[in-house]
Amino acid sequence: MAGFFGTISTASCVTDVFYGTDYHSHLGTRRAGMATFDKENGFKRSIHNISNSHFRTKFEHELDEFSGNAGIGIISDTDAQPLLINSHLGRFAISTIGKINNQDDLVAHLLEQKVHLSEFSSGRVNPTELVGLLIVQGKDFVDGIENVYRHIKGSCSILILTEDGIIAARDSWGRTPIVLGKREDAYAIASETSSFFNLGFHTEQFLGPGEIVRVYADHVEQLRKPNDKMQICSFLWVYYGFPTSDYEGRNVEQVRYACGHAMGKNDDVKADCVCGIPDSGIGMAIGYSHTSGVPYQRAITKYTPTWPRSFTPSQQSQRDLVAKMKLIHNYSILRGKSVLFCDDSIVRGTQLRDNTRCLLEAGAKEVHMRIACPPIFYGCPFTNFTTSKSDLELITRRYIAEFEGIEAANDPERIKAYATTDSQEYQRLMRALRDKFALKSLKYTRIEDLVAAIGLPKSKVCTFCFDGANPKE
Repeated sequence: MAGFFGTISTASCVTDVFYGTDYHSHLGTRRAGMATFDKENGFKRSIHNISNSHFRTKFEHELDEFSGNAGIGIISDTDAQPLLINSHLGRFAISTIGKINNQDDLVAHLLEQKVHLSEFSSGRVNPTELVGLLIVQGKDFVDGIENVYRHIKGSCSILILTEDGIIAARDSWGRTPIVLGKREDAYAIASETSSFFNLGFHTEQFLGPGEIVRVYADHVEQLRKPNDKMQICSFLWVYYGFPTSDYEGRNVEQVRYACGHAMGKNDDVKADCVCGIPDSGIGMAIGYSHTSGVPYQRAITKYTPTWPRSFTPSQQSQRDLVAKMKLIHNYSILRGKSVLFCDDSIVRGTQLRDNTRCLLEAGAKEVHMRIACPPIFYGCPFTNFTTSKSDLELITRRYIAEFEGIEAANDPERIKAYATTDSQEYQRLMRALRDKFALKSLKYTRIEDLVAAIGLPKSKVCTFCFDGANPKE
């Protein structure tokens, strides 16, 4: 995924952009950038590779080179940004969040119009540049952003630093969040409310789907009203979100706690302790403990001195090693115990396999696993949650193929049968996963409980990766 932060103030904004962007570091692991605008010096921009380092260490030595009262920053999984563009709309810096599924078609269309695009060494086009080119086809910024909404399939939220304020546009279905913050001398626009508190901002409003605003230091101007329909990503609360952040007014940690509370209320397993896999499983584990009466203990701890964030190496073997090395098991707590662990999700199953093996090697008598979301049957076409080249890399789909063949594993009706809680097919899948990972028991959160924990109507929450429900591409 990615996360951005922008602010415009009556004073210098550089420190706020630096720290506000850094507070989004959990949302991306590969690229980061900052851009500021000063009326005397114009635009200043810097982009760095953060695959093997941290945002702060890459940018703090450059801060004296930035100036101005308006700026934006981004942490990204994919493309280098912000980009600087000069057009009939004026000069501006742009950052985007999302996933464009019809990028090749849009590139071909622009090339037919004799528009050129830059290419990475890999031959790929920077999607943020593509969005920028679609914007400058409009008669103004609103018309250009509407052009993006009309043409892309997937999702795209946009932050634009202009010579006259910052423009923010939430993707037309609201799959990724944008929140407006305010303090006495400034406004801020961010992906995460957790970036506000220590900088003195309070949450002013959540932009609606497709809403466009222009932000100044002393006021905000609505340029486009929000759409009625919304499909915000449910995985924001399960996995992406920082515990102190809110989306649509619902706190991440509270949702995780509610999922654990619902699971513990209906669970009859006998365990000596419950623990959350750091970090996203902790809230669920505490909720489970409170309603079940099983004591919460920290049987696994993340080694934060040198593993404060999740690096994402390109090779699966390296990713597996990183996942193992950053967690340390507490042998004294685990030895001879029946332990129940809460985790956010199971995608390919690699980390769960390694975690279970380490727990048993550490002396656990038996291991129970509780998952904060329903089984994942579809790769996400709207964010960069999974890097799978095929849905058959998902462990659920691999088991359907093993049970019934490849054709069934790609058949929406057969997938639906396995995704239906407590169906015969669902139970068969649960038994297979339990046996594969040497678990005493395995349960997933029901989709109804996840939606209830989020507190929005099902029609406003995207659950595509769990049930394939998708009102529009």
